[in-house]
Amino acid sequence: MTRNIQILSTGSYVPERVVTNAEVDALLGESTNEWLLANVGIRERRWMSPEQTTSDLVVEASKKALERAGISAADLDMIIVSTDTPDYLSPSTSVVVQHKLGAEKAGGYDVNSACAGWVMALDQGGRYLMTESSYKYVLVAGGYGMSRFLDFSDKKTANLFADGAGAVVLGVGEEQGFIGSNFLAVGAFHDALGIYTGGAFRPCTPENISQFGAPKVEFVKKFPKTFNTEYWPKLMQGALDKGGLTFDDVDQYYFTQLNLRTIEYMMDLLKQPIEKTHWVMDKWGYTGSPCVAMALDDAIDQGKGPKPGDVILFCASGGGITMASSVWRWR
Repeated sequence: MTRNIQILSTGSYVPERVVTNAEVDALLGESTNEWLLANVGIRERRWMSPEQTTSDLVVEASKKALERAGISAADLDMIIVSTDTPDYLSPSTSVVVQHKLGAEKAGGYDVNSACAGWVMALDQGGRYLMTESSYKYVLVAGGYGMSRFLDFSDKKTANLFADGAGAVVLGVGEEQGFIGSNFLAVGAFHDALGIYTGGAFRPCTPENISQFGAPKVEFVKKFPKTFNTEYWPKLMQGALDKGGLTFDDVDQYYFTQLNLRTIEYMMDLLKQPIEKTHWVMDKWGYTGSPCVAMALDDAIDQGKGPKPGDVILFCASGGGITMASSVWRWR
């Protein structure tokens, strides 16, 4: 029997260390501040301390979501973690999170679909609950620790990325929450942006380290400038079609938090008021797959979050290129 799945609560976490554009410029050896403000909208970002790792960020965001849901980690049936900066290549970061939270009965696995991963994990968590009658609660979390993989000789990437985590608790309710999702991919760009050293393709042998350096995020080739303009509308429409909805029916939009100018342009393209969206990249930098969950949680913290009955839409894309959109009705 299909069950109604709802987002019960949200949580987010950013490390304490604030890193300004001026500090990044000092590391780069040249000024990118004016370009960042004009073209991207990033003023500062957060980087984790040397003692922290990705699972620590996820745990803090998850604790907040669990508290808001009024449940304990022991109540969780499943933990799904989206990250492309895992604690280890293997095992999964989800099992580290399970251990640190004390969620002893929860199963867990990771999703790595770059910056679209959290929206994909959200879809999977919802479908698990829809079809598994013994499950009550699923934690869907994302973590990003890209400060560990920055190359300060590359001004195209090093000034963008930051660290943070976001999480939601999914549960079963009387009213419909999950409406539908849509995924797209353009695999021809799998070799355009990513961390290409450290896996089976380019293992960390002395020869590879000597030639390519330690694992780091690399911008190898350009994406088309019109990529989001071309793909995001049909990506979102494909999810809205599952519920017979239009763009006007959406009350709040949560986009990948890389570029404020892109979000502004997209809202204009969709003929939607800018008040229907929310952004956090100006203060938190770009936090990858959990950024949309972090934006939702921040909107809630500021009293700008969705009201009961509102339709919310997540739209995310990342390296690969992978894309995901998911539509929910707020409880």
